[in-house]
Amino acid sequence: MRKKRDSFVWDAWQQEVLDYEGNITIRSGRQVGKSEVISKKASDFALKHAETTTLIIAASQRQSSLLFDKVRCIFDDLDEYAEKPTLSKIVLKNGSVIYSLPAGRTGYFIRGFTIDLLIADEAAYIPETVWNAVIPMIAVSRKEYGMGWLVLLSTPFGKGGYYYHSFTDPDFRSWHISSEDCRRIPRDFLAKEKKRMTKAEYRQEYQGEFTDEWNQFFPTDLIRKCMTFANWSKKEDGRSPAQYYLGVDIARYGGDENAFVVAEFFKRCIKIVHVFTTSRISTTDTIGRIREIDRVYNFSRIFIDDSGVGGSVLDILQEQLGRKVTGLNNASRRIAVQGEEKKKGILKEDLYSNALLLMETNRIEFINDLGLLRSLKSITFEYSGDSRNIKIFGDYSHIAEAMVRACWCIRDRGLQIYVY
Repeated sequence: MRKKRDSFVWDAWQQEVLDYEGNITIRSGRQVGKSEVISKKASDFALKHAETTTLIIAASQRQSSLLFDKVRCIFDDLDEYAEKPTLSKIVLKNGSVIYSLPAGRTGYFIRGFTIDLLIADEAAYIPETVWNAVIPMIAVSRKEYGMGWLVLLSTPFGKGGYYYHSFTDPDFRSWHISSEDCRRIPRDFLAKEKKRMTKAEYRQEYQGEFTDEWNQFFPTDLIRKCMTFANWSKKEDGRSPAQYYLGVDIARYGGDENAFVVAEFFKRCIKIVHVFTTSRISTTDTIGRIREIDRVYNFSRIFIDDSGVGGSVLDILQEQLGRKVTGLNNASRRIAVQGEEKKKGILKEDLYSNALLLMETNRIEFINDLGLLRSLKSITFEYSGDSRNIKIFGDYSHIAEAMVRACWCIRDRGLQIYVY
């Protein structure tokens, strides 16, 4: 049975957080009690400062609701409600209001609030475009009442972005708490987790460290800088005479997801405008989805990983859509060069290096998609043999695999873009 809050003894850092008035940013390992202390801070703030507005946000409704539920549980023990609370709103007798809303990809649906306290749970996962929408909400309260405070809490998710940079911002008081320093987490549990996970995963999830794998192929900050827009539609945002390309990664038998990435090519630059996945569906369904999206975009080329199951998808689509459907499976192929047959192949490192070059030279933009961010961030590399051969891999690579194929459009067009 859980202890009641009244008998709970706060850790020293938690008491500091409760006592501090101003902007706060917290990074921590799992289960150290950050949600508990911030829910208490939110309820104390609403009670202490009458007629104030507190907004709790997260990347998803589920995440924002978890913290909101903890706040509501505190008030359930008090006689402070002015009206019956809902799943997303608490109104107190002193006129204070607490809202819980998902930030989404743009922050569009939370615009218009004037906020005295903004709490962002799992802030590392909130898209950068959201901060542009929510930061102005605190301006009036900061000037008129000396409040307009931000509270950011999260386990880290790579280097880069608003949350990451808050730890070097003098306007924030920061805390860093490792799960290893939490008295409530068993040592033997952490020891098992340390053996199960990679060093980088353990440092991020339990030690609360900002980590990019030393061998991460796409640096997280570079990925975030390329994520410049959150919404896109062909009808409203499509450029003429742009051309469109589709990259597809087909799940293997027993695999997790098929991945589809749409690229817009215009004036020698690329925009990744649409990313989606499907889970464990039939080959017939996959073919149907590709044909359906082709009717929308009229692709100049469809690049498919045609190894394994993808081979049958390629064959059928070539019969139905013609030669614009092309296989890119990293395998070598033989071509005629000056009358001689020689081995020629588009290597995996060519596909990935081409995408990285586009990112580094500011010739590509991404839609702000958490799945794409996660997939690109998961890609790592290692050298083998005499260090002239490179192996590229990732544990969530399917979206990245589709994206690098879509990006190959810039090379497929015969443009003089070289990879060094």
